Amino acid sequence: MSETPILSIGAPGLDVDRLVADLQATADRKMKEGAYADARVARAEKTNLVHLRGSDDFITFYLTCLRDAVFVDISDFEIRERRRFLSPLLVSFKKAVWKLLKFYTYRLWSQQNQINGLVITALEGMEEQSAARIAALEKRIAELEKKASGHAS
Repeated sequence: MSETPILSIGAPGLDVDRLVADLQATADRKMKEGAYADARVARAEKTNLVHLRGSDDFITFYLTCLRDAVFVDISDFEIRERRRFLSPLLVSFKKAVWKLLKFYTYRLWSQQNQINGLVITALEGMEEQSAARIAALEKRIAELEKKASGHAS
């Protein structure tokens, strides 16, 4: 029994398979160029990471995203007030509160940035070690298979 879709969108002469292939090729090219390594993209794509897990480039891509998003932004920012009533007073109040908060949280943020940096460096090191071990084991297996096929004949 063939199922008929409830809704179909198309146009005469539209090659959907080619369109999808072109989009995938463009996305792959941009990914290789680093266009999708931005932390905002990593956050937007976090649900898609589940689907990327089977990919060979998953760990490299994920570690790059982590590296880009690892540090807490502790820099100052412009404080604005959208309300017109008492705007200058509210801005001054918010600036004073921000200075007090920054005084108390700067050390915490700095320590968190240090910990985040150490964790991502450790993860990258573990990935490099694992990749080197896997490559060495694959080379050894290939050599053993070559020797075994040479003795079998």
